[in-house]
Amino acid sequence: RAELSNPMPDTTFKSLLDEWREAVDSAAELLRYLREQVPQIYCLEKESSPQEEEELVQNRLLHPLECFLFGEDPQEGLEKLKQGSTSSQLCGRVFKEGETVYSCRDCAIDPTCVLCMDCFQDSVHKGHRYKMHASSGGGFCDCGDVEAWKIGPCCSKHDPGDECVLEPGLYECAKKLFQVLLHYITDLLVWEESFELSGELVKEDAYYCVLYNDEHHSYEHVIYTLQRSVNCDLAEAQTQTGRRAVKKGTLRSCQQAKDLIKVNSHHYTFPLRVEILHSAVMAHQSFALRLGSWFQQIIGYSVGFRQAFCQVALEPSTERDRPCLISRLMLHDARMYKGARKIVHELIFCSLLMETECKRLFAIEFTKHYKQLQKDFINDDHERSISITALSVQIFTVPTLARQLIEEGNVIKVIVDTVMDLLREHLDANNRFHFQGYNSDKFFRIQVIFHDLRYILISKPSLWTEELRKQFLEGFKVFLGLLNCMQGMEEVKRQFGQHIEVEPEWEAGFSIQIQLRHILAMFQDWCSCDDKILLLAFEECLKALLRCNNQPFHSEATDYYMCKHILHVRPYKVSQEPVSIHLPISRLLATILSKKVCSKQVVSVCCGWYKQSYFHCWHWIIKGCLLLQESFDYTQFVEYPLRCVVLAAQVTAEMWRRNGLSLVSQIYYYQDVKCRDEMYDKDILMLQVTASKMDPNHFLMLILLRFELFEIFNGSCSSKDQVRQSSWNRLTEEMLYLLIIIVGERYVPGISQVTKEDVTMREVIHLLCIEPMAHSSLVKGLPENESHETGLETVISKVANFKKPGVSGHGLYEVKKECLAEFNPFFYHYSKSQHSKAEDSQKKRRAQEALRPPVPPPFCPAFSSIVRLLCCDVLIHVLRRVLQRAVEDRAAQWTEAMIQRALHLIGQGLLEEKTQLEDSTVEEVTFDFSLKARSECKPALQFMFHVKAVPSLEAQKDMIKWILQKLNYLVFLVCKSFTLTCFWLAQSAQDKEKAERKRKAEAAKLHRQKIMAQMSAMQKNFIESNKMLFITLLCSCAMEQKELCVAVGPHRGSTPTEREVLTCILCQEEQEVAAQAPAMVLTACVQRSTVLTQCRGKTLRSSYPLFMPPELAVGTHIGTCGHVMHATCWQKYFEAIQNTTRNRLHAELIIDLENGEYLCPLCKSLCNTVLVVSPLPAATQRVTAMMETWGFVERANRTSDPSSALERKFSDSIAEMLVVCATTVHRVGLQTAPNELCPYVPVMAWNTCAFTIQAIENILQGEDKPLFGSLQNRQLAGLKAAVQFSAAQRLKSSQAVVQRHFTDMLGVLLPALGRENTPSLLEVDFFHLLVGLVLSVPSLYQEEAVDLQPSSVSSAYNHLHILHLVTMAHLLQVILSSTGATTNSPNITSGEEARAAAELYATVSQHTEGYRCLSSPWFQYRVRRGITPFLRCAALFFNGLTGVPPPEELSITSQGQMEALCSYLALPPNVFQLFQEHKETVTPLLESWCGSSAITKVLKGEIQTIRYPRRRNHLIELPEDYSALLNQASHFQCPKSTDDDRKHPTLCLFCGVMLCSQSVCCQTQLDGDDVGACTAHAATCGAGVGMFLRIRECEVILMASKTRGSTYPAPYLDDYGETDPQLGRGNPLHLCPERYRKLNQLWQQHCILEEIARSLEVVNIMFAFEWQML
Repeated sequence: RAELSNPMPDTTFKSLLDEWREAVDSAAELLRYLREQVPQIYCLEKESSPQEEEELVQNRLLHPLECFLFGEDPQEGLEKLKQGSTSSQLCGRVFKEGETVYSCRDCAIDPTCVLCMDCFQDSVHKGHRYKMHASSGGGFCDCGDVEAWKIGPCCSKHDPGDECVLEPGLYECAKKLFQVLLHYITDLLVWEESFELSGELVKEDAYYCVLYNDEHHSYEHVIYTLQRSVNCDLAEAQTQTGRRAVKKGTLRSCQQAKDLIKVNSHHYTFPLRVEILHSAVMAHQSFALRLGSWFQQIIGYSVGFRQAFCQVALEPSTERDRPCLISRLMLHDARMYKGARKIVHELIFCSLLMETECKRLFAIEFTKHYKQLQKDFINDDHERSISITALSVQIFTVPTLARQLIEEGNVIKVIVDTVMDLLREHLDANNRFHFQGYNSDKFFRIQVIFHDLRYILISKPSLWTEELRKQFLEGFKVFLGLLNCMQGMEEVKRQFGQHIEVEPEWEAGFSIQIQLRHILAMFQDWCSCDDKILLLAFEECLKALLRCNNQPFHSEATDYYMCKHILHVRPYKVSQEPVSIHLPISRLLATILSKKVCSKQVVSVCCGWYKQSYFHCWHWIIKGCLLLQESFDYTQFVEYPLRCVVLAAQVTAEMWRRNGLSLVSQIYYYQDVKCRDEMYDKDILMLQVTASKMDPNHFLMLILLRFELFEIFNGSCSSKDQVRQSSWNRLTEEMLYLLIIIVGERYVPGISQVTKEDVTMREVIHLLCIEPMAHSSLVKGLPENESHETGLETVISKVANFKKPGVSGHGLYEVKKECLAEFNPFFYHYSKSQHSKAEDSQKKRRAQEALRPPVPPPFCPAFSSIVRLLCCDVLIHVLRRVLQRAVEDRAAQWTEAMIQRALHLIGQGLLEEKTQLEDSTVEEVTFDFSLKARSECKPALQFMFHVKAVPSLEAQKDMIKWILQKLNYLVFLVCKSFTLTCFWLAQSAQDKEKAERKRKAEAAKLHRQKIMAQMSAMQKNFIESNKMLFITLLCSCAMEQKELCVAVGPHRGSTPTEREVLTCILCQEEQEVAAQAPAMVLTACVQRSTVLTQCRGKTLRSSYPLFMPPELAVGTHIGTCGHVMHATCWQKYFEAIQNTTRNRLHAELIIDLENGEYLCPLCKSLCNTVLVVSPLPAATQRVTAMMETWGFVERANRTSDPSSALERKFSDSIAEMLVVCATTVHRVGLQTAPNELCPYVPVMAWNTCAFTIQAIENILQGEDKPLFGSLQNRQLAGLKAAVQFSAAQRLKSSQAVVQRHFTDMLGVLLPALGRENTPSLLEVDFFHLLVGLVLSVPSLYQEEAVDLQPSSVSSAYNHLHILHLVTMAHLLQVILSSTGATTNSPNITSGEEARAAAELYATVSQHTEGYRCLSSPWFQYRVRRGITPFLRCAALFFNGLTGVPPPEELSITSQGQMEALCSYLALPPNVFQLFQEHKETVTPLLESWCGSSAITKVLKGEIQTIRYPRRRNHLIELPEDYSALLNQASHFQCPKSTDDDRKHPTLCLFCGVMLCSQSVCCQTQLDGDDVGACTAHAATCGAGVGMFLRIRECEVILMASKTRGSTYPAPYLDDYGETDPQLGRGNPLHLCPERYRKLNQLWQQHCILEEIARSLEVVNIMFAFEWQML
């Protein structure tokens, strides 16, 4: 080992290279060298580190090979290559799983054309419409591929240039070396356990028992099996290459281990794959993988090297029946392990797919072995992303290559034959598919093959050759064979009597249908772009349909009579005989018929071909019958689609209820957007095609027969069975609905003169008529084409207005008013619920206007005869019978829906006649609907007047009125006179009545306006006449209010005396807040917080928390939702929650019962304690006594017995709740066990109060809101309750302890009282100190055995003196921590305040020994600015303590508050004057304060301190474009891992650190548990609370503890105002400042826990997510 670690001497290299070059058989010499060196590096007894192993490989193996390749030093040879080479035109970057890729929607040839992040950023496509999504792995960047892009095929880094050509000698040397090494790699990677080892590679007799990864066994099961079999630990079993050697030894010992592993895994479907390999094989296979990476590196140096490699890889084998090297690797792909597959695929990417000609040859080889490769993939258990079959997308999507493969390899036939071979086992006796009991995993893999067929057809040919036509038609015939097996598959038969016992399998059939959806459309597009192919395809489709034998007739044809018309047809009842919903051939034929077959142009083309003898005679006979003969029986075209439509109608009529939910699901998907364009829509299209060719009366009679309504409307059938009658009514509704669709749905290219854009516009209009929708909802409601485009963007601005979103929700589109005229209440793509919603929505929007049928576009000439259905005898007869039933009041035989559909049909007929009369003369129009509807013995329109009088049809009166208006207009057009004036007589009286009601309503409105004007005038006159009185009153009130607005000192204002009465949210009883009354509590949540920290990551010192450091590293915050309960009610509620929640699934994820958590009964906020609502202190009078001296602290050592203080001041329930809250604050704040006797309980209460106030002030200042006027009710209630709760803590704790705390805190201000560990002035947060001193000073009045309380006068003076002293100390703290000048600061240098500031500055400078802490010109501004947050917090604190209302200025604005704050706190308006007023007392204190050694170090710069005002924390700045974040994530490297597995880059929004989440590599220990990187980071960065942005998933993660978290929408929106979690839609995303601001508020207001709890409460959790591993 020691010798091997040294590099090989140069002389040894030269001799070795000479041997290789001079040897007769260089391959043998190379293999001999590898035999000697490889086993000395790999698979040794003692494994070396990866770094050592790589160093040995470079020195001993790769460097000699590179020297042999270049014939000189590799570095020199490489420099020569670089001199004449340019960058490659193709990028070829291979994507990793999860890597973000981009596709240009404007320029990409198809959706599979993508760019990597770097190429996209440097391309022209960045300014286009693009999509981004996460790669599944295995693809590569298409930058430089001219066939992939319409414009801009290359980025700036891959512009095409002159390529370097290798010297002939170097090329031959490279080819020779590559041939030896590639043979070496191939032989080893295709190695199997049964192969015999070559003698050249054998050195020692040692074996390995090797375990291979698979997808059948879980990680835990593999570890368990290995531990039982070979005692293998966790570290030894982990692998990144897909296999692991679990034992080394003799052949016998390895065989025993293999048998044990198989025995211990036998209970699974597949045992673990274990093989025994010789140690030499293991070593050489490991080196073969390394050679693969080396090949990629060498190939990247030069195009010549790449070409040499491709030539070797594709060179035919000298052995017969043995494929080339690359084919051998492909055919063995399914048996290779993951690491080997990856290397092979990357080699193919960087070599064969980068050269056009080599790519063509590789595609031919791939197609040749396609069937075998797919069969191997089906039997494999690995994902497609690591299968060789995934390369099909790189081959089949290239347009020129796809054409060539069709012409030369008939790839369409190859793909379809492969599918048929794999599905053949599912064929029944009738050669139709039957998927009952299929293998879902295998079936899913088979469906993937359809993607390849879609890739081949994705680009239509612009130029057809005869060979292309021939091969395409051959593939089309094979494809029809597949459709033939689907035609009529999985037929159903109506169940009678008994409900079906076992639901039949139906998902498999629809899965294939969904896969074929775009393929069918592509075949149709290919056929329609060439007239010859179109006719040939029509011929093949017709023959295939005539050969179908599914659901045949069982009776002979019969004559049916109605309205003097005879129909000769075979009977078939859908309700009694089998029927299938799968009719792909019929639907394909419908599309072809609708395109060009019915046109005269194609007929002439057909005749020309016949003269040229292109076809046999019998071919022309079939076409002639269809195109030229009117006597052709079109019922065979319409029969199967009509049965399917009738089946859907009968299911809707609930006639098939006993057939279970499977049939309901099939009908749902049949009409759903995922399948309807190739199922339901094509059935309607076939009905329209046949309706245009058949006699209209015969067509309608056929529909009545198949709906089983013929006898009903023929007058020869009746029933008293209500169920049966109800079914007939429902079927009648569906039948009329179908007629509306056949006549009115003309937005199909080929049926009428419309474009695809017109079709999309109509779809969007009808979706928006349901309700305003988001862009994503519209996309889901529209069908996609083969490029996954809906065409929405091109039409949405024409039909809708966009409404931008707020801080929540999403942007909505609203339909434009001018587009409402196109609304059709019977739009055929509406579901039942959508129809109801749209109808209700439009009725509200249109008031009393009728929902009339829209004016449709005219039919194309070939389909113009469809409108004859509206005026045929049978339809007039049906309409008359329907209206007659309503008039005769036979309630059981009609429904309102039936009448509504009949009226709609009448309206369609009138509109059609009106259109024809306006476009032509009366003599030319043959459409006579109105004449037939009025001219019979019982005309249908005569019943309109009677129907209008039916009470239950009140909703249809507007429609009837509109119909009569149209009828009158038609008569006018025909007769040029108004002969139907009588139609309006009935309306005139009603119109007069409406006009009279309108006149009275307007008169009443005017009267009310007159009275209101009089009252307003009287008010103005009264104010003017008493103007001086109002002014005097307002001024006096303002002066009095100003005098009362003082919260501190002898002039303190009075506390409000209003009686506070609260209502319990549980029992709804009222309770007055009083000291001796039962306790009322607020729900509250105590949590640790780093919102205000100035040194993120530092933890709070839990040993002695008396002094809060100025960094505010971690504080304790208490918040409340503001809901009040009785203490007893809360206790009962909490006990009930504990009893009921323990049995709830995953309840521990929502609330932690062990830590006292619960949800607020009203708002479901997360809580863990209660906050007592205490009364404010009694009202006080103003004190005019003289100010006491500052020497009040001499009484600090007095003590008293507090045993009865709490009981006499508060009731028992209040005392109990105070203890509950204090214990929770102590436990959560110090993260310790509950202990109400701990001396730090009152300290934690004071610190919590102070930190909560600082957090509230920070929020108000950050949002620029007034200090008091903008507080929310829950914040105000919580603030007052928190202050009163903290003030009451001295009564519960030992007075000696409280007095000691007071003395220790005062020692910071009075050094004479300080101890050794007393912090200096710069090491304390003075607001925390102020709160502690104020709330603990009453303890000084306690005497032994006597309960003394300070009087109101004493309390006022105590508060004033403490505030003055602390304020003075904080002033010095601000001065000492300020250095340098602040830019953009006003220079205040004159006035009394300036003189006072200068005096203080001079004094401080004198005591700091000349260290200039702040330049004099900026002194005044910086000090005022630095002390303002302290004064604001003090104002909030004393307001909560005393209840004195603040000045009005503090409730109106946040600007210019200094004078109002000083007035409220009884401070001089000029804060520097505080020093002058107490100069004699303060000067000695300043000297002692500044003399501290800690302050000296700070002034010398040895220690960093906090500057004031403190920096306000906010979430990190995010880039406006989300692509920048994705780019940052793409370059993220996990600091603890070097593998290429997918990572989840996660960004901490608190500090901006990028983390590797959900990865084993970054797991750490936290409190003895394994946690992920995010959980560990949140513990230090956010005190257990975290907010992370998962970049590749585009979602925010909120974390509250190791076991609790939730997702939250990311603050990035697309152009349509929507978020895009998981990048599912892939639209460009941009930062929404409002939403990011809301996230910041969520953090600043300490609402993250609350948001998580609410999210988890709403979401039904079935499988708990392991948040601790995030």
